[in-house]
Amino acid sequence: MNNCYDNRELSWLKFNMRVLEEARDSNVPLCERLLFSGIYQSNLDEFFMIRVGSLYDRTLVDDCEADNKTGMTPKEQLREIYKRVNALVPIKDEAYFEIMKELGSAGVEHVKISSLTPAEEEYLKAYFNSEIRPIVSPQVVDKRHPFPFLKNKDVYAVTHLESKSSVKLGIIPVSGSFPKIITLPHKSKLRFLTAEEVILHYCGLVFENYRILGKALIRITRNADINMEEALYDHDVDLRQVMEELLKKRKKLSPVRLELSGDPGAEAIKFLCRNLELSEHQISINQAPLDMSFVYSLRNRIEKAHPELFYPQVSPRKPAELASGMPVIPQVLKRDVLLSYPYESIRPFIALLIEAGNDPDVISIKITLYRVASNSKIVEALINAAENGKEVFVLVELRARFDEENNIEWSKRLERAGCKVMYGPESLKVHSKLMLITRKNGSEIQYITQIGTGNYNEKTSELYTDLSLLTADPNIGAEAGTVFNALSLGNLVENSTHLMVAPLSLQNKVIELIDREIAAAECGEEAYIGLKLNSLTDKVLIDKLIEASCAGVKIEMVIRGICCLIAGVEGRTENITVRSIVGRYLEHSRIYIFGTGSRQKVYISSADFMTRNTIRRVEVAAPIYSPRIRQRVLDIFGIMLADNVKARIQRPDGIYERIPLKGEALNAQEYFIERAAENAEKAAEQKPVKVKVRKRKQS
Repeated sequence: MNNCYDNRELSWLKFNMRVLEEARDSNVPLCERLLFSGIYQSNLDEFFMIRVGSLYDRTLVDDCEADNKTGMTPKEQLREIYKRVNALVPIKDEAYFEIMKELGSAGVEHVKISSLTPAEEEYLKAYFNSEIRPIVSPQVVDKRHPFPFLKNKDVYAVTHLESKSSVKLGIIPVSGSFPKIITLPHKSKLRFLTAEEVILHYCGLVFENYRILGKALIRITRNADINMEEALYDHDVDLRQVMEELLKKRKKLSPVRLELSGDPGAEAIKFLCRNLELSEHQISINQAPLDMSFVYSLRNRIEKAHPELFYPQVSPRKPAELASGMPVIPQVLKRDVLLSYPYESIRPFIALLIEAGNDPDVISIKITLYRVASNSKIVEALINAAENGKEVFVLVELRARFDEENNIEWSKRLERAGCKVMYGPESLKVHSKLMLITRKNGSEIQYITQIGTGNYNEKTSELYTDLSLLTADPNIGAEAGTVFNALSLGNLVENSTHLMVAPLSLQNKVIELIDREIAAAECGEEAYIGLKLNSLTDKVLIDKLIEASCAGVKIEMVIRGICCLIAGVEGRTENITVRSIVGRYLEHSRIYIFGTGSRQKVYISSADFMTRNTIRRVEVAAPIYSPRIRQRVLDIFGIMLADNVKARIQRPDGIYERIPLKGEALNAQEYFIERAAENAEKAAEQKPVKVKVRKRKQS
């Protein structure tokens, strides 16, 4: 049987390779390519901290627990991960230096120490002595001095110092209160060095009483996969207190990777590996800067002088579906509204919350918060509503990885304002994007429900593609109320008619819909499944999709990241195609399409087809009942299938390749930018129509 499965971790590395390809794409604006190189690194950091960290933990417990799709043990997966990542290092380095070479024509130069003029050398040495040397904290490490704790993702300058007996290292922390980049005086050019290479160059001034045998920059990545369930089991305290303890613990977990730039010598490398408990295969040798986060501050310095090196600035447009200058609530009560971020603005949703907080007919506002902006207008609107006497129920997911501290602080503020704050079921993250406004219009109860594919976050709404449905459908509102009631009681929704609600009523409903298409195909009818996801890893659903392919169901998928199903395998997945779009914006929306014609059902959802989403989290998928909006979602999906600029298609060997350009070029994201602008302009030309509140009967 041909293998039609891919390993989750190795599939993710293919995705990050596609990100790296954007850094190498000459059609991408030069400074955007530089930012993609930074995104590649930050993606890889998180991958090592979470996924590699988790695999490392499993090797300590039971290395016989094999991947259910490829049969690889944790150790086999780790071995292949390190091999593939190390193979990508020279590609990443080459991309960075090629970008910097091209930036030279714009007067931006990453200066090599060896090419400094005498005047620049003098300036840099004076800068080091006055601005850096007084505030660094060097250490000498040998058999009499303990090896220090090295912080996760921080860079250190390491020197191999001459010693008569054991290995002696000098270590200087590079991360400090000084800038990440140091600019050299020049009238017209931006000539710079990174702080890490300046400190390494002048480390002899710090260890002036020693002879230096070798030196290098190092950066470690630590396991950050904290076990929340175990902590909750062991503690009889509030979840917020547990999370605060775990965040402290995360910073001290074991290293899983050592990045190195320079040559400290073989003895020094062995000494580092011994003290960090790492093997040499866990080391990657780099030429480009170890800490690529400096590219964001560099961007700020370049952008004003050279806007042509970036994507043209685009602001989210006013949604054409909503009348400008009119209240949002009566418009949503009249008809469903779909917002498409980042092409359209999140402001109407914020306006909706503000209106609800001031509306005398609004009884309550209920919402689930997973990730919010650091200065969240959405949270401020909820606080304002609570202060106005509305019942505001907020489920804050404290376990949203790497947003825990932010969410802890917001939960405290919400509580102080009088909001009812909950944290969700003990063993399940609440990842749904669900909001419910309940109004009492005379004797009638009205619902306004929002179901989205992305977080309530103003910042990411300008960077991620997401869909947000606003509806006054009473049936959807009633079921959203059931979800919130279950969450408030620590229960789960077992059955629902309209919404799909994980963990008990999403995977099984998707299977039923796939089975319906299989049955249609077996009866000779046209059968179709279209999916837009971030990731596909759920083996139950993968196997069902393979079964559908074998039955003759046409399946088209747009999957940005991990895809553990390999399409196009003869006799198994030959009726399946998988595309991945990596471009200006991060593709984040989830769309499910089942059937054609009168049988067609369309959903948007917060859930990917990953086991963690389908059976281990609270997620919500909502049907699109409005024919107008359903067609709009289908058009969005169709345009992404037609992308021949940023899309890659998966081959039967699991490799992704760019789609050959035939006919007119179509970049889906650029297309949506243009359409949003055109629609906003047309809407602005139309005369505003006064909208009256129309009562909708329960059915």
